[in-house]
Amino acid sequence: MPWATNPLFRSTAEPPADVEAATTSSSRSTPSPSPEQHVAEDIDDGFKEPTDKFTPHQIFYIFILDGIGAMILSGGINFAIAYAMYATQDITTRPIRLWLFPNTLAGDAAVTVIVQCLITWHIELFLVNRDLRKGGVHPIGFIPEPKNRLIRWFMFLDRTQQTHEVRSIVHWLSFLRSQIIRALLIAVVFFPLIWGPSIGFLVLAGKWEGDDWYYDRVWAPQVFKLIQGGVLGLLTTPPMVIFWLTRCGWALKNNEEQYGER
Repeated sequence: MPWATNPLFRSTAEPPADVEAATTSSSRSTPSPSPEQHVAEDIDDGFKEPTDKFTPHQIFYIFILDGIGAMILSGGINFAIAYAMYATQDITTRPIRLWLFPNTLAGDAAVTVIVQCLITWHIELFLVNRDLRKGGVHPIGFIPEPKNRLIRWFMFLDRTQQTHEVRSIVHWLSFLRSQIIRALLIAVVFFPLIWGPSIGFLVLAGKWEGDDWYYDRVWAPQVFKLIQGGVLGLLTTPPMVIFWLTRCGWALKNNEEQYGER
Protein backbone atom coordinates (compact mmCIF):
# COMPACT_ATOMS: atom_id res chain seq x y z
CA MET A 1 0.00 0.00 0.00
CA PRO A 2 1.24 3.54 -0.59
CA TRP A 3 2.05 5.08 2.76
CA ALA A 4 2.33 8.72 3.68
CA THR A 5 4.85 10.67 1.71
CA ASN A 6 7.91 10.62 3.88
CA PRO A 7 10.59 12.54 1.95
CA LEU A 8 13.20 10.04 3.15
CA PHE A 9 11.78 7.38 0.84
CA ARG A 10 11.12 7.17 -2.85
CA SER A 11 7.81 6.41 -4.48
CA THR A 12 7.61 4.44 -7.71
CA ALA A 13 4.54 6.35 -8.82
CA GLU A 14 3.24 9.85 -8.42
CA PRO A 15 2.94 10.35 -4.64
CA PRO A 16 -0.20 11.60 -2.92
CA ALA A 17 -0.55 15.21 -1.89
CA ASP A 18 -0.55 14.45 1.83
CA VAL A 19 2.67 15.03 3.73
CA GLU A 20 4.57 13.95 6.84
CA ALA A 21 5.63 10.76 8.61
CA ALA A 22 6.03 7.06 7.82
CA THR A 23 7.39 5.35 4.72
CA THR A 24 6.34 5.07 1.09
CA SER A 25 5.95 1.73 -0.66
CA SER A 26 5.18 1.06 -4.29
CA SER A 27 1.94 2.51 -5.66
CA ARG A 28 -0.45 0.64 -7.93
CA SER A 29 -0.93 2.05 -11.43
CA THR A 30 -4.18 0.07 -11.79
CA PRO A 31 -6.59 0.18 -8.83
CA SER A 32 -7.62 -3.12 -7.27
CA PRO A 33 -11.22 -4.19 -7.76
CA SER A 34 -11.87 -4.31 -4.02
CA PRO A 35 -10.32 -2.99 -0.79
CA GLU A 36 -9.78 -6.55 0.43
CA GLN A 37 -7.83 -7.50 -2.67
CA HIS A 38 -5.86 -4.25 -2.46
CA VAL A 39 -4.83 -4.95 1.13
CA ALA A 40 -3.93 -8.54 0.30
CA GLU A 41 -1.73 -7.41 -2.59
CA ASP A 42 -0.05 -4.81 -0.39
CA ILE A 43 0.71 -7.40 2.28
CA ASP A 44 2.18 -9.65 -0.42
CA ASP A 45 4.43 -6.72 -1.40
CA GLY A 46 6.15 -6.79 2.01
CA PHE A 47 3.78 -5.74 4.76
CA LYS A 48 2.62 -8.56 6.99
CA GLU A 49 -0.91 -8.91 8.26
CA PRO A 50 -1.80 -7.13 11.52
CA THR A 51 -1.90 -9.51 14.47
CA ASP A 52 -4.84 -10.05 16.84
CA LYS A 53 -2.49 -10.39 19.84
CA PHE A 54 1.16 -9.88 20.70
CA THR A 55 3.34 -12.49 19.02
CA PRO A 56 6.63 -13.72 20.54
CA HIS A 57 8.49 -11.97 17.73
CA GLN A 58 6.70 -8.67 18.39
CA ILE A 59 7.52 -8.92 22.10
CA PHE A 60 11.17 -9.61 21.27
CA TYR A 61 11.24 -6.78 18.72
CA ILE A 62 9.60 -4.20 21.01
CA PHE A 63 11.04 -4.97 24.43
CA ILE A 64 14.33 -6.79 23.79
CA LEU A 65 15.70 -5.61 20.45
CA ASP A 66 14.46 -2.05 20.77
CA GLY A 67 13.95 -1.69 24.55
CA ILE A 68 17.06 -3.37 25.95
CA GLY A 69 19.03 -2.39 22.86
CA ALA A 70 18.12 1.26 23.32
CA MET A 71 18.99 1.08 27.02
CA ILE A 72 22.49 -0.23 26.30
CA LEU A 73 23.13 2.10 23.38
CA SER A 74 21.72 5.23 25.02
CA GLY A 75 23.47 4.54 28.31
CA GLY A 76 26.80 4.01 26.59
CA ILE A 77 26.51 7.13 24.46
CA ASN A 78 25.54 9.28 27.43
CA PHE A 79 28.41 7.88 29.49
CA ALA A 80 30.87 8.75 26.72
CA ILE A 81 29.43 12.26 26.35
CA ALA A 82 29.64 12.85 30.10
CA TYR A 83 33.23 11.64 30.20
CA ALA A 84 34.18 14.01 27.39
CA MET A 85 32.33 16.90 29.05
CA TYR A 86 33.47 16.56 32.65
CA ALA A 87 36.60 14.41 32.96
CA THR A 88 38.92 17.17 31.74
CA GLN A 89 37.24 20.09 33.54
CA ASP A 90 39.30 22.31 35.84
CA ILE A 91 36.94 22.07 38.80
CA THR A 92 38.82 24.83 40.60
CA THR A 93 37.72 27.49 38.13
CA ARG A 94 34.75 25.64 36.59
CA PRO A 95 33.25 23.49 39.35
CA ILE A 96 30.75 20.78 38.56
CA ARG A 97 27.60 21.53 40.56
CA LEU A 98 24.00 20.47 40.72
CA TRP A 99 22.28 23.80 40.04
CA LEU A 100 24.82 26.54 39.37
CA PHE A 101 26.51 27.27 36.07
CA PRO A 102 28.77 26.77 34.18
CA ASN A 103 28.60 23.01 34.78
CA THR A 104 25.10 22.27 36.05
CA LEU A 105 24.12 18.62 36.18
CA ALA A 106 20.46 19.47 36.75
CA GLY A 107 20.45 21.41 33.48
CA ASP A 108 22.31 18.57 31.79
CA ALA A 109 19.65 16.13 32.98
CA ALA A 110 16.83 18.29 31.61
CA VAL A 111 18.46 18.77 28.21
CA THR A 112 19.20 15.05 27.96
CA VAL A 113 15.52 14.12 28.34
CA ILE A 114 14.43 16.50 25.58
CA VAL A 115 17.24 15.79 23.12
CA GLN A 116 17.16 12.03 23.59
CA CYS A 117 13.39 11.88 23.03
CA LEU A 118 13.77 13.88 19.82
CA ILE A 119 16.57 11.65 18.53
CA THR A 120 14.92 8.38 19.57
CA TRP A 121 11.60 9.32 17.94
CA HIS A 122 13.22 10.01 14.58
CA ILE A 123 15.39 6.90 14.73
CA GLU A 124 12.37 4.70 15.44
CA LEU A 125 10.35 6.51 12.77
CA PHE A 126 12.89 5.38 10.21
CA LEU A 127 13.81 1.93 11.56
CA VAL A 128 10.34 0.63 12.45
CA ASN A 129 8.74 1.81 9.21
CA ARG A 130 11.61 0.31 7.25
CA ASP A 131 11.13 -3.04 9.01
CA LEU A 132 7.37 -2.89 8.41
CA ARG A 133 7.83 -2.09 4.74
CA LYS A 134 10.26 -5.01 4.33
CA GLY A 135 8.05 -7.43 6.26
CA GLY A 136 10.47 -7.74 9.16
CA VAL A 137 7.76 -7.40 11.80
CA HIS A 138 3.98 -7.74 11.97
CA PRO A 139 1.88 -4.61 12.59
CA ILE A 140 -0.32 -4.59 15.68
CA GLY A 141 -3.97 -5.17 14.82
CA PHE A 142 -5.74 -5.66 18.13
CA ILE A 143 -5.62 -2.13 19.56
CA PRO A 144 -8.85 -0.25 18.69
CA GLU A 145 -8.69 3.24 17.24
CA PRO A 146 -9.11 5.94 19.90
CA LYS A 147 -12.18 8.15 19.99
CA ASN A 148 -10.65 11.10 21.80
CA ARG A 149 -9.98 13.93 19.35
CA LEU A 150 -6.53 14.82 20.71
CA ILE A 151 -5.37 11.23 20.79
CA ARG A 152 -6.59 10.73 17.25
CA TRP A 153 -4.59 13.79 16.19
CA PHE A 154 -1.51 12.44 17.97
CA MET A 155 -1.90 9.08 16.20
CA PHE A 156 -2.19 10.74 12.76
CA LEU A 157 -5.90 10.02 12.41
CA ASP A 158 -8.56 12.36 10.96
CA ARG A 159 -6.07 13.96 8.59
CA THR A 160 -6.72 16.94 6.37
CA GLN A 161 -5.72 16.96 2.72
CA GLN A 162 -2.38 18.58 1.97
CA THR A 163 -1.34 20.26 -1.27
CA HIS A 164 2.42 20.70 -0.79
CA GLU A 165 4.70 19.41 -3.52
CA VAL A 166 6.41 16.22 -2.37
CA ARG A 167 10.04 16.69 -1.29
CA SER A 168 9.72 20.45 -1.52
CA ILE A 169 11.03 22.62 1.29
CA VAL A 170 7.50 23.08 2.61
CA HIS A 171 7.02 19.31 2.55
CA TRP A 172 10.20 18.73 4.54
CA LEU A 173 9.29 21.43 7.06
CA SER A 174 5.78 20.00 7.50
CA PHE A 175 7.19 16.51 7.92
CA LEU A 176 9.74 17.58 10.53
CA ARG A 177 7.30 19.80 12.39
CA SER A 178 4.83 16.96 12.72
CA GLN A 179 7.43 14.59 14.14
CA ILE A 180 9.10 17.13 16.43
CA ILE A 181 5.80 18.11 18.05
CA ARG A 182 5.04 14.51 18.97
CA ALA A 183 8.56 13.82 20.20
CA LEU A 184 8.39 16.89 22.45
CA LEU A 185 5.04 15.77 23.85
CA ILE A 186 6.60 12.43 24.76
CA ALA A 187 9.47 14.31 26.42
CA VAL A 188 6.95 16.31 28.46
CA VAL A 189 5.27 13.10 29.65
CA PHE A 190 8.51 11.41 30.66
CA PHE A 191 10.27 14.50 32.00
CA PRO A 192 9.02 14.27 35.62
CA LEU A 193 9.58 10.50 35.64
CA ILE A 194 13.24 10.89 34.67
CA TRP A 195 14.35 14.32 35.82
CA GLY A 196 13.00 14.10 39.37
CA PRO A 197 14.75 10.81 40.28
CA SER A 198 17.89 12.07 38.52
CA ILE A 199 18.04 15.04 40.90
CA GLY A 200 17.58 12.69 43.85
CA PHE A 201 20.48 10.53 42.68
CA LEU A 202 22.69 13.56 42.18
CA VAL A 203 21.90 14.91 45.66
CA LEU A 204 22.99 11.59 47.15
CA ALA A 205 26.15 11.46 45.02
CA GLY A 206 27.21 15.08 45.61
CA LYS A 207 28.90 16.92 48.44
CA TRP A 208 27.18 19.97 49.93
CA GLU A 209 29.55 22.92 50.23
CA GLY A 210 27.46 25.81 51.43
CA ASP A 211 25.72 26.96 48.24
CA ASP A 212 25.26 23.83 46.13
CA TRP A 213 26.16 20.18 45.71
CA TYR A 214 29.62 19.67 44.20
CA TYR A 215 31.07 16.75 42.23
CA ASP A 216 34.45 15.40 41.20
CA ARG A 217 35.32 15.13 37.53
CA VAL A 218 34.79 11.34 37.70
CA TRP A 219 32.78 9.17 38.25
CA ALA A 220 29.53 10.61 39.56
CA PRO A 221 28.64 12.64 36.42
CA GLN A 222 29.43 9.73 34.12
CA VAL A 223 27.52 7.12 36.13
CA PHE A 224 24.58 9.52 36.43
CA LYS A 225 24.43 10.01 32.66
CA LEU A 226 24.84 6.27 32.06
CA ILE A 227 21.86 5.46 34.28
CA GLN A 228 19.68 8.32 33.06
CA GLY A 229 20.31 7.64 29.38
CA GLY A 230 19.77 3.91 29.78
CA VAL A 231 16.54 4.23 31.76
CA LEU A 232 15.19 6.87 29.39
CA GLY A 233 15.93 4.66 26.38
CA LEU A 234 14.31 1.66 28.06
CA LEU A 235 11.13 3.58 28.98
CA THR A 236 10.59 5.64 25.83
CA THR A 237 11.64 3.37 22.97
CA PRO A 238 9.06 0.56 23.33
CA PRO A 239 6.08 2.99 23.33
CA MET A 240 7.45 4.65 20.20
CA VAL A 241 7.79 1.27 18.50
CA ILE A 242 4.25 0.29 19.53
CA PHE A 243 3.04 3.63 18.16
CA TRP A 244 4.25 2.86 14.63
CA LEU A 245 3.28 -0.83 14.71
CA THR A 246 -0.24 0.12 15.77
CA ARG A 247 -0.55 2.95 13.26
CA CYS A 248 0.52 0.62 10.48
CA GLY A 249 -2.08 -1.94 11.58
CA TRP A 250 -4.83 0.66 11.35
CA ALA A 251 -3.60 1.77 7.95
CA LEU A 252 -3.67 -1.76 6.58
CA LYS A 253 -7.07 -2.55 8.06
CA ASN A 254 -8.60 0.69 6.77
CA ASN A 255 -6.93 0.40 3.36
CA GLU A 256 -5.43 3.86 3.84
CA GLU A 257 -3.47 5.42 1.03
CA GLN A 258 -1.19 7.15 3.51
CA TYR A 259 -0.84 7.92 7.19
CA GLY A 260 1.07 10.21 9.47
CA GLU A 261 0.03 13.75 8.62
CA ARG A 262 -0.34 16.75 10.88
